[in-house]
Amino acid sequence: MTNVFDITSYGAVGDGRIDCTEAIRKALADAAAVEGTVVVPPGRYLTGPLKMGKRTRLEGYSAWNFRADGASVFILNDPEAVCLLDITGAFGCAVCGMCFDGGRLGENVHGIYLRWDRYNGGSEEDTPAIDDCRVGNFTGDGVHLEHIWCFSIRHSMLHRNGGAGLYIDGWDAFIIDNWFTANRHGGILGGPCTASITATGNRVEWNREAGFRFINGDSVNITGNFFDRSFGPALWLGGEGQFRDAANTFKWGVNDDGGGTKSPDYDVCLKNSEAVIVQSNAMYEGAMKDSIVYDGAGNCVIRDNLSHHTS
Repeated sequence: MTNVFDITSYGAVGDGRIDCTEAIRKALADAAAVEGTVVVPPGRYLTGPLKMGKRTRLEGYSAWNFRADGASVFILNDPEAVCLLDITGAFGCAVCGMCFDGGRLGENVHGIYLRWDRYNGGSEEDTPAIDDCRVGNFTGDGVHLEHIWCFSIRHSMLHRNGGAGLYIDGWDAFIIDNWFTANRHGGILGGPCTASITATGNRVEWNREAGFRFINGDSVNITGNFFDRSFGPALWLGGEGQFRDAANTFKWGVNDDGGGTKSPDYDVCLKNSEAVIVQSNAMYEGAMKDSIVYDGAGNCVIRDNLSHHTS
């Protein structure tokens, strides 16, 4: 019995013109029946919305760079879809080496999507792993995780989405070594609950509204990230909870050609925050107006930051 399924053996053609939806769905269904792997050879495959099964793996050949997808690309062709890839209920699934292009179709269409009606909706840890993927040009969020319980996103690029690069409403996350680039509603946008989140070693650049925005959070650890030119605060923390922001680097910037508006105005904004530590960050020439804005609430600690704003 095989447990590896190549989508081209089901009739998928990676020419960017033929609709491959049914072929890919059949491969995913067969893999779900045996907790197997779906392989996507290099190519550009047009597809409608897809759904993964429990403990299955979707594996492509990454080969993407900053400016272009490659080599295994799924391109959305349905503007009425909620998302391209639905991983709700796909406990322990892995999405590796894939590129997803939303084509800016529809309204509020997401790339990779998980949604339960309530917290702990699946009664066990979701634990999806998204590795070495490029997700962009969706009108909604690149990755939308609503009522999520445990996940990881590593060495991926979430870029140029109409929503956030990553939307999180849930807890227990490892977000490591990613690019969050030019997303309209921020690199990461936290929902009503963001708890036990580790965000380390990410490049966060050119996002609107904020680089990372956690309005309601608890036990969020933000370390070793580089924030480059956010159109809004680089890091926006608020609400009740425990945050630690340590050893990040912040830098203001302009367009690559030297034009455009200088931004951000502020590096870190603390509003109605509780028990936040902002420590040992490099903020020299990191903002145009001020490095840290703090309303004085919530017993926060701000210390040992190298701070100098550019006016």
